[in-house]
Amino acid sequence: VVKAKYKKNYQIWLKFNDGSEGVVDLKDELYGEMFKPLRNKKMFKSFRVHPELETLVWKNSADLAPEFLRDHLTV
Repeated sequence: VVKAKYKKNYQIWLKFNDGSEGVVDLKDELYGEMFKPLRNKKMFKSFRVHPELETLVWKNSADLAPEFLRDHLTV
């Protein structure tokens, strides 16, 4: 992941280093100890692209594997 932009609800537009891009909807993925706090939209919107991990990370240390994000990408 080289770029990410909040779209709406729990959707994020992503661009990968190979040029592919699309939207991932994470509304059904926010469960468990690390991800449940991200149901709060203010917290959800606080993501950033980690320059070394090349994936999304949040302030509470939650992150998602780029492979997972690509698998859930819609155009």
